[in-house]
Amino acid sequence: MGGGAFVILFLLLLLPDSSFSHPLCTNSWAPLMNTSLNFCPYNGSTCCDSRQDSQIQKQFEAMNVSDSGCASILKSVLCARCDPFSAELFTITSLPRPVPVLCNSTVSGNSSQSTQAANDFCSKVWDTCQNVSVLNSPFAPSLQGQAGIPVNSSVTKLTEMWQSKTVFCNAFGGVSTDGSVCYDGEPVMLNNSGPSSPPHGLCLEKIGNGSYLNMVAHPDGSNRAFFSSQPGKIWLATIPEEGSGGTLKLDESNPFIDLTDEVHYDTQFGMMGMAFHPNFAQNGRFFASFNCDKSKWPGCTGRCSCNSDVNCDPSKLSPDNGAQPCQYQSVIAEYTSNGTASQTSLANSANPLEVRRIFTMGLPFTSHHAGQILFGPTDGYLYFMMGDGGGNGDPYSFSQNKKSLLGKILRLDIDNIPSAEEIDKLGLWGNYSIPRDNPFVGRNDSQPEIWTLGMRNTWRCSFDSERPSYFMCGDVGQDVYEEVDIITKGGNYGWHVYEGPYLFSPPKSPAGNTSLNSITFIFPVLGYNHSEVNKKEGSASITGGYFYRSNTDPCMYGRYLYADLYGSDIWAGTETPENSGNFTSGKIPFSCAHDSPIQCTSVAGSDLPSLGYVFSFGEDNQKDIYLLANSGVYRIVRPSRCNYTCSKENATASASPSPTNSPSSLAGQVNQPYNKQVVIILVVVLVTLFGIV
Repeated sequence: MGGGAFVILFLLLLLPDSSFSHPLCTNSWAPLMNTSLNFCPYNGSTCCDSRQDSQIQKQFEAMNVSDSGCASILKSVLCARCDPFSAELFTITSLPRPVPVLCNSTVSGNSSQSTQAANDFCSKVWDTCQNVSVLNSPFAPSLQGQAGIPVNSSVTKLTEMWQSKTVFCNAFGGVSTDGSVCYDGEPVMLNNSGPSSPPHGLCLEKIGNGSYLNMVAHPDGSNRAFFSSQPGKIWLATIPEEGSGGTLKLDESNPFIDLTDEVHYDTQFGMMGMAFHPNFAQNGRFFASFNCDKSKWPGCTGRCSCNSDVNCDPSKLSPDNGAQPCQYQSVIAEYTSNGTASQTSLANSANPLEVRRIFTMGLPFTSHHAGQILFGPTDGYLYFMMGDGGGNGDPYSFSQNKKSLLGKILRLDIDNIPSAEEIDKLGLWGNYSIPRDNPFVGRNDSQPEIWTLGMRNTWRCSFDSERPSYFMCGDVGQDVYEEVDIITKGGNYGWHVYEGPYLFSPPKSPAGNTSLNSITFIFPVLGYNHSEVNKKEGSASITGGYFYRSNTDPCMYGRYLYADLYGSDIWAGTETPENSGNFTSGKIPFSCAHDSPIQCTSVAGSDLPSLGYVFSFGEDNQKDIYLLANSGVYRIVRPSRCNYTCSKENATASASPSPTNSPSSLAGQVNQPYNKQVVIILVVVLVTLFGIV
C-alpha cells in the first residue's frame, strides 16, 4: 500500500456467457476520456477508439449513399455506437442490434423525450431515406431478425424492404422500458436528477471483538457467515438479528478449518481470500487463497512468475528491493466439508486435507499479492485478484505485460478440470480450465487466464447484488491516489503508466517503460488523493467495499461504500443519474450506536468510534454490510440508533424482512439462476492489503 510503514472498480444485456460489459458502452471497453474521433462527431468521452471510428467510416462509405440528407442521418445512426451512453440506446432485444432504438411517437411510454420532433425520429429516417438506394443497409429485415421480404443485392431501398413506415418503426423504433432513452439523432442527454441529499451519517454497532480479513455469507441463504483470519483459520458464525442486542456467535477455539500449517503468515502474507462454490450447500466445495513459504512447507511448489516468458531473471532481482524470488508463493487450494455432517449445509467443520491444487505461482517480491477470490454471480467462474508482485513502481511492468499474471484479475473455470497432460500442454498454473469467452483466449502474446490488466494491488472487490455487471474493485495506489474501478472484460486500468487518473513515472524500470501510446486504459470511477485522508502512520490505502442494498438504512441504499485502511475515513459513492456509471463521492460521518451490543472504543478526545485498521467489508444474506477491522466486527444499522435523521427509515422499517434463524431452512435456495440477467439497464434508466513500496 502506498508508502505505508504498516501493511497491512445501446445497454448490453447480460448474455448467457456472462461477458460483463461496461455499464456505459455496448462493447467491453469503458468510455475513452478526452478522445477526438475523425469521423463520428464525438469528442471527449466516447465508447469508440480511433480503430472503431475508422471501421464505422468504412461501413458508411460502403453504403454508397447518394442523397446528402439520408447520408447525414445514416452517419449519425451508425455513430451512435460511440455515444458515451450507447448501452441504453441499444437495449430492447436480446438479439444484437445493427442500429440503436429509434425514437418513435407511436410507442407509448416514451417520457424521456421532450419534443414531438424527437419522438418522430424514426419517421424522419423513413421519410428521408425511404427511396434512397443504400448498399448493405443496416435496416435490412434479415439483420433485425424480422420475417419479411428476402434481402438481396438488388434490394436497396426501405420501401423495397418494408411494407410501410409503421412496420418499419415497429421493428426499429420504440422504448424498451420505462425511463429508458431512444435515439433522436443527437447525443444522449441524461436526466441529472439524483438522490435529494446525502445521508446524515453511518450508524454502526459492534457485534464481535475478533480481527478477521474476510467475510462470506453462507451459500445456504441462512443467517450464518464464514470469517477468516490472516494466519489461516476459517470460522462459521451465526449473525444476530439487527437491534436484538446479540453478538456474533463464533467459537474461536473451534474453527471450521485450520490451515495455519500451510499458510505463511507475516505482515505481507497470509490467507488473503476464501470462496464457497455456488452449489456449496450440496457439494461442499470451497476454496482458500493464501501465501506459503517453500522453505517451510513441501506443498509450496510452483513456477516462478519472474521467468523467461516475461523477460525476468529471478537471479537478478535485488534483495534490497524486497525481492525473494519464488520463496513465497500464491496458492488457491480446494477443500471439502463433505462427510463432516449428515447434510452438507449443516456442516460445522471441513476436512483440512487439500482436495486439489487449483493454482500456485512463485512471487518475485514480498508485497502486493492481493489474493481475493470470488465466484461470478451469473457465470459461476472463479475470479482471482493478483497484485503486481511488489517492487517500487512495478519495475518490471508486470501489470502491463500480458504474458504475466501479475497485476491482473484472472478468470478460471474450476468445474471442468483438464487432465495432467492437458495442463502441461496448455501451460496452466494448476487444475482449472480457461473459459472460452475470456478476452485473450487464442492470442500468442497473452495469457488466456487474464480478465483485466493494469492493476497495482486490488484490495477488496465485489459484485453488486442487484446489478452483477457492476463489478467494483478498490486498487491500492502508490504515492498519490487510491482508486475504485468498474471492472470490465479485457479492460486495462493503467498501472504503471497511470496511478489513478495521474501519469506515473516508475523510478526504476530495468525491463523498460510501457509507452503511453501503447495502451488504452480505463479511468477510475471513484477514489481519493492521499492529501484527503486523515492519515495514520503517514499513509493511505484503499479498502474496497459494496453497494449498499439493505433496507436497514434506506438513506444509504444504492450507494457504494469504501474506506481507507487506516480507519479514519469512510466514503459513499453516489451514482447520478442512477445506472449511468457517473459517480460522485463524499466522506460519510459515522458513529457507534449507544445501544451497541459491544461497547465501541472512542477516539481520544471525541465520541467517534476508533475502528483501527479497516481490513475489509462484508455482506450477509440480508444484504446488511459489515466492516472488518482489527478492533472488531461492525454492522451498519438503522440511522436512528445514532440519532441520525433518515426520513425513509420509518416508511421501510415495517417492510424489512426478518433474518432466518434456521441454518437448514434455506439450504439450496441461493443456487437458482440469477433472475435479472437480461433486465439490468445501465445508463439513466442505464489493495493488497498491506502493500509496502
